[in-house]
Amino acid sequence: MSDDKKPNDETVPSPSAASRAETGQVDADQLKAMIGALQTDLEKKSEEIAAKQDQYLRAVAETENVRRRLEREKEETAKYAITRFAKDILTVGDNFQRAIAAVPKDAVENDPALKTLLDGVVLAERDYKTALERHGVRIIDPAGKPFDPHHHQAVMEQENTSVPAGTVLQVYQVGYMIDDRNLRPAMVVVSRGGPKSGKVDEAAPEEPPPSAA
Repeated sequence: MSDDKKPNDETVPSPSAASRAETGQVDADQLKAMIGALQTDLEKKSEEIAAKQDQYLRAVAETENVRRRLEREKEETAKYAITRFAKDILTVGDNFQRAIAAVPKDAVENDPALKTLLDGVVLAERDYKTALERHGVRIIDPAGKPFDPHHHQAVMEQENTSVPAGTVLQVYQVGYMIDDRNLRPAMVVVSRGGPKSGKVDEAAPEEPPPSAA
């Protein structure tokens, strides 16, 4: 009996070396193009992220500036809220001082009723000053001090050589400050003709003459 011969399996022809090389070249080009596209996209995304981060940092900085400005305005409002009211009642203190100054000393000594009345006015003025100080308002009474144009208003000058020029000789009307702001300048009389104010430099000692040879 003859052996049955199985038909040989059809073999798939392998690509030639040139074909494999061509296919490999195409794959490398595609891979290079894909990598280039990814790199370009990555750079674009990085730029977008950097721009967004910059916008975020700017927004945070602006928010912080707004917060600080609001806090500063809140503090200033709390400090100076009574400015208008304080200005309106400064004349009350002026009237207290005028009333006290208008009473002659000898009249007080000879009239117990007048002394009692004056003591009440003095006490009322003291309470008035205490109330102002409690709310940050303080009195400027610069008698004997150097003239300060930021807080004083000179109503006249007076010749006086016994004190440095620019010294406050008399206070016509006291001034007021609220915290660090000038509420009302003090009206003063300023000296002139005296020595310049300020520390005078001491004269340097003279050098001894050279000894004879």
